[in-house]
Amino acid sequence: MKVVELTAWQIRIPLRKPIRHASHTRTETDNLLVRCVLDDKTVGYGEGVPREYVTGETIDTAFDLLRRSDLAGQLEPCRDFVQAAALAERLRLAPVAGDDRDCQGNAARCALELAVLDAYGRRFGEPLTTVTRLLAADLHQPRPWVRYSGAITSARGFKARLAAWRMRVYCFHQVKVKVGIAGYDDPARLKIIRGRVGRKTDLRVDANEAWTPADVVARIRELEPFGITSVEQPLPHADVNVLPDVRKQVQVPIMLDESLCGLVDAERAVARGTCDLFNLRLSKCGGFTRALRLAQFARRHGLGYQLGCQIGETAVLSAAGRHFASSVADIRYLEGSYDRHLVREALGTSDLTFRWGGWAPALAGPGLGVTLDLQALERVQCRKETLLG
Repeated sequence: MKVVELTAWQIRIPLRKPIRHASHTRTETDNLLVRCVLDDKTVGYGEGVPREYVTGETIDTAFDLLRRSDLAGQLEPCRDFVQAAALAERLRLAPVAGDDRDCQGNAARCALELAVLDAYGRRFGEPLTTVTRLLAADLHQPRPWVRYSGAITSARGFKARLAAWRMRVYCFHQVKVKVGIAGYDDPARLKIIRGRVGRKTDLRVDANEAWTPADVVARIRELEPFGITSVEQPLPHADVNVLPDVRKQVQVPIMLDESLCGLVDAERAVARGTCDLFNLRLSKCGGFTRALRLAQFARRHGLGYQLGCQIGETAVLSAAGRHFASSVADIRYLEGSYDRHLVREALGTSDLTFRWGGWAPALAGPGLGVTLDLQALERVQCRKETLLG
């Protein structure tokens, strides 16, 4: 079987409500969708979510990178899914000038890799979880159900009380709170939220690079009394080398997100001692196979990891995340599958949104196990470009 066609779409989807955090406010999302066709007409889809403030990518740079990469030269025929998984891991896009972190094509690579794996998975009757068994057997731990975290973004005052009550009524066992938004009193918000979700709920915070080296220790210490279990990306990436000293002065574990976009970042984090946890997001980290390698790397060096998500993921990335979550061991926190709660067009013919308590079933194959709503795709596409074929 060989890839004979590749097509890329820019899709623009309104969010159901504005999502605000310290780095950005978003009302819609521009995503990259890639369609892969094999020579027997089997079709697969992949998705990436370019974010300039995370990996330096925009939708335009993602298209340009795919356009100038030698895709045809890499997409050799595969006789089985073992070869297809190895092919997917070897995929490389053209280099980006000045990209010393090797991450400025990660969303584009994720979309391409998932499309290839989806197509070959469908052709050979294998779900995406098989990739974990084939490439990272030491991590492989299949389970029939997974459980997602809840999230509270910019709510404060009465809205914070209401959001926290919803988390408790919905029986989330973990909740993440966005902090560091200008003008917000985070200790007051955490006091309200902790009081409503209860002491048994695992509560963590995400600062999205909001704090400075001068105030980061004070900001974390004032939140520690509320029993938080991690602080995500407390400083801008440019200041990440301050974190080893910060870790000595606070009790709560530090998680890297914007500063953890690939293996280069991971190696630097371990060498410098900047964190306790990695936030793995498929699009940010370059795809399913690269996220697997980062999880292995974290485990070898005694670090934890969560599986996160990008704001605005559709059913394609939600499905890919579900396969990762239901096949990889030791995921500390799990985020994603917000589909009907967040995007106006999730693009799937079936609803992948998590259920009561954050619970969601593993997906049956083959491939991603999700069927695209092509009429919905027509409604949201802004650009279409043939990459191969």
